[in-house]
Amino acid sequence: MVSSELYRAVAVTRAKELPTRLGLALFIGAIALVLTQTVWPLVWFGAVILAQVLDSWVFNPIKAEDAPPPGPVRRGLCIASAALNTAVYSGIAAYIWFAGGEAGKLFAMIQTAGGLLHIALHMHSVRSLLFAAAIPHMAYLLGLPLANALTTPQKDLLPMAAVTCAGLLYVLHLVVAVGRTSAVSAEMRAARDEAQSERLRAEQASAAKSNFLATISHEIRTPLNAVVAAGALLGRTRLSKAQAEHVAMLNNAGEVLLGLLNDVLDLSKIESGKLQVEAAEFALRDKLEASVQLWRPRAAEKGVELVARLADDLPARVVTDPLRFQQIVFNLLSNAVKFTDVGRVELSAGLTGGRLWLEVADTGCGMTAEAAARVFDSFEQASASTSRQRGGTGLGLAISRQLAEIMDGELSVRSTPGEGSIFRLVLPAAVVEAAAPAEATGPEALLDGLEVLLADDHPVNQRIVRLYLEPLGCRVTTVGDGGEAVEAAALRPFDLILMDMQMPVVDGVEATRRIRAGGGPNAATPVFALTANAMQEHRGAWAAVGVEVFLTKPLDMALLMQAVAGVAEADRAAAA
Repeated sequence: MVSSELYRAVAVTRAKELPTRLGLALFIGAIALVLTQTVWPLVWFGAVILAQVLDSWVFNPIKAEDAPPPGPVRRGLCIASAALNTAVYSGIAAYIWFAGGEAGKLFAMIQTAGGLLHIALHMHSVRSLLFAAAIPHMAYLLGLPLANALTTPQKDLLPMAAVTCAGLLYVLHLVVAVGRTSAVSAEMRAARDEAQSERLRAEQASAAKSNFLATISHEIRTPLNAVVAAGALLGRTRLSKAQAEHVAMLNNAGEVLLGLLNDVLDLSKIESGKLQVEAAEFALRDKLEASVQLWRPRAAEKGVELVARLADDLPARVVTDPLRFQQIVFNLLSNAVKFTDVGRVELSAGLTGGRLWLEVADTGCGMTAEAAARVFDSFEQASASTSRQRGGTGLGLAISRQLAEIMDGELSVRSTPGEGSIFRLVLPAAVVEAAAPAEATGPEALLDGLEVLLADDHPVNQRIVRLYLEPLGCRVTTVGDGGEAVEAAALRPFDLILMDMQMPVVDGVEATRRIRAGGGPNAATPVFALTANAMQEHRGAWAAVGVEVFLTKPLDMALLMQAVAGVAEADRAAAA
């Protein structure tokens, strides 16, 4: 801490203690009135008030955090004010000593000793102020007995000499205490500065990690988008059996890569406290059955039976976070299928006491109690050889438990080595009535003639979206940057705008803001974020410009179709 900050700390302390000093002076003055039976203590109290006013005038300008550092003149005034206030404040001790009898002498010694201790405690960090305030106190403490001894040597020389020696011993003890206090304070300041420095380094490291994750996520998602999209598009074509198997391997590999990427990002969000859950209505039975259908082929490849046992009273629709719920179920089924080589995996679910429960039981290798205790830790698996034999990062279960806790639920495990494991998820979920089924409308009929503006600087991404949408009847206009998107949106109306985030010239968020504010034919046109930037802060940036639909790359064709079909259906409803 620099000297100017130490002066400011003393000024702040003196301002806070002003009422206490005045109250104590009033008490001392009252004692002096009783002991001396004169008006001089009242005069002294008036002098104390004037000295305190002067002290406040001197110290107050430097107590504010944004106050300029005190210069030599201001520091000199502070030193002089500290010395004057001490001399005035303890001056009553000299009067009481000579006019208050034996009791006055005792009171004078205690009062000056207490004053010396007080200034030592709150001024020890600034030695010049400490000396200025301590010298008057010590002069009274040591000088009064000595003066008494010199004026009445035959009567008081020896007793007063003893009192002076006692005062000197007290001062020596106080010097040692002040030295230790100063050392401790210096250590505490150093520790505080080190802690602040470590916190700053941690914040910088966290920011660097977040930037790295955002960058690496974007750079991985862009080529992965092409891989996943190519697999999805190939799956829609006529394929031989061998080709279909190759496409299935391609799709599986893409899903694994995307799962690993999402796990790392989710773990980062959870650790930073930035992951948020949402409450939305969704079809519970459909989602559970779809999850089982997704993993059943992989289980069958290993000769493992995967079944669902859903309770009769399980509601068709509930309200919780559908994305995070599906993520937990996905991780539990993935873990069960991965670690089961013989037998079966069974998913069961029900509703008890207003809470949704779900269990995934397997006949796999099982775990010891020690392994089960750490299986929910990040990057942990049951044994060191697990990752080599089974694959994975050990993040899925850790993230699932943390997601369950964020959703006010819990995830636990029971396991027996050689017999299998049972993972149990319990979540609060509000039951809702199932919506009446809407009349089915084919996507080709919905999307036929839909005008779409696509802004993306990557030619492969442009081609993927066109291959997804144009066979369904959409007319897609592509531009390569945000500036071109603003220009195109000003020329003619579109039914939908798909906007990438990171683009040259103008980024997607700014381009959307300009389209909205421009008042042109697309000021109210729905805009979907179609981006490889998947961090929470990116969602916030889009939300700030009124974009709520956020589709991350690699694109899920079903989600894209669903979102685009929603726009088309809304347009047709408005027209009708």
